[in-house]
Order: sequence, then structure tokens, then C-alpha cells
Amino acid sequence: MTGFTVTASDVAAFLALVVAIWSAFQTGRFNRRQNDFAETAERLNQLLIAKEAAETEQQRQADLGANFVKLGKSNYRLKVFNRGAGAARNVRLEMLVGSELIAGRELAEKFPVPLLERQQGTELICFISMSAPRRAHIKLTWDDDIAIDRSKELWADVF
Repeated sequence: MTGFTVTASDVAAFLALVVAIWSAFQTGRFNRRQNDFAETAERLNQLLIAKEAAETEQQRQADLGANFVKLGKSNYRLKVFNRGAGAARNVRLEMLVGSELIAGRELAEKFPVPLLERQQGTELICFISMSAPRRAHIKLTWDDDIAIDRSKELWADVF
């Protein structure tokens, strides 16, 4: 029977094997972390692209509103305005409830409005009496760079 002897080269080979296994393990961990980081970066890029697209859409979108404004003791106006970033074209107004608040031909003369730029508005003269309704139901319809015939219904309080 021959004896098993461990030489310095055997120890060096064993240590090299341990280092190689440890290096392979560390390289695998590093690669997994790199892949996770790349996936996270891709998800963040997709979110940023979606956010930029939404902001670009908002820059092209009009947002119309209307409310009653009291200018004097008994001087009222219905103000229609665009608070969106985009321009509103072919603005139409329909009084669903409270049409008796608007002066005679005022609605027919001023609407449809061809163009309302950002922060621009138009006013309608109103006649308020004790028997007039306190609230009006208004439907606004307009075109902008996002869509045609966008609409919004709202209730505006007179007092």
C-alpha cells in the first residue's frame, strides 16, 4: 500500500480550485445584480416615456370652464374660459337648465366662439331676478389638438 502524500503543488491546486469556485459564484451574483439593474432601468425609462407623453398631451389639451361673475350691484356675467394649455376651437355652449338667465340673443351672437387661447375667455350678459334659478346646468363642447367634440357638463351657481 502506498501512502498518500500531499505536496505543495496539491495544496496550490486545491486553493486555486477554491478561488475559481468562489470567483464563479461572485461573478454569477454580480451578473444577476446587473440584470436586475438593467430591468429596473428599463422600467424607469418606460415610465419616463409615458410621463413625457402625458405631459405633451396636456400641453395640447384645452380645459374649458364657466362660472357666473358679479361685476356690480346687479350686473352679472356668465364667463366661459380656457384654463388648459392648448387652444380650444369651435367652442359651443348649451344651457341645459337656466337658459332664461342669459340675455336674449347673447348666446346666439357670441357662440360658437372660433378660438379660445390659453387663459382667454368670453362673457355673456345675464339677467338675474328673484324668480330666476340659482343654478345653471351648462354643456360646453369644443375641439382641440387632442380630439374633436370634447364636452364637459357643469353646474354654475349664480349667487
